[in-house]
Amino acid sequence: MQASNGVGAHIEIRKLSLYREETLTEAGRPPARPAFRASVAAVVSNPWVGTPATTDLSAAAIAMAPRLAKVLTDKLIQALGGVDAIEAFGKAAIVGTAGEIEHGGALIHTPYFGNLVREFLAGESIICFADARADAGETLVVPLWHKEHAATRSHYQTVSARVPDAPRADEIVVIAAASTGPRPHPRIGDRTTDPAVTAQKLEEVRS
Repeated sequence: MQASNGVGAHIEIRKLSLYREETLTEAGRPPARPAFRASVAAVVSNPWVGTPATTDLSAAAIAMAPRLAKVLTDKLIQALGGVDAIEAFGKAAIVGTAGEIEHGGALIHTPYFGNLVREFLAGESIICFADARADAGETLVVPLWHKEHAATRSHYQTVSARVPDAPRADEIVVIAAASTGPRPHPRIGDRTTDPAVTAQKLEEVRS
């Protein structure tokens, strides 16, 4: 698949992998709110393989990251029923063994990816993330939280992403993930209403 970011640069996406799940029962009961979780992974060639650790990564990141953000979020939106249905999001990258962990960061930890994922999914929160360097087939657990209110603890959850034949040594797997709702039975309160807890206060309780 050839993709252009609109400024003359092209990237080749070897494969797109979509994972989608719905929990039908948890602890013997249906979820309080039915929710779908999904991840979309794009397998791309690593343009920095073989370059020294001093290499400036910005040019290739600017060329690749915006298009990846668009392709991945389009697939998420389609899989989860529209932008308005999505409540939580996350991002991740798995770098093949010939690359640096920084190569994955160049594609997901800059405004050229993160800001656009946030915009395309109508979010406001900083996007939580995971990254790793691994052989093909590695499973990465991608953390999610609420796309507008990061302190909403009910939406702290994860979704797994795995591409059986990627990343090859010279590839990067770039992932966007999302959920349409909270964990099945959230009941541990919220950060905005938590009491002030300190070690000193806990010591006083124990004494």
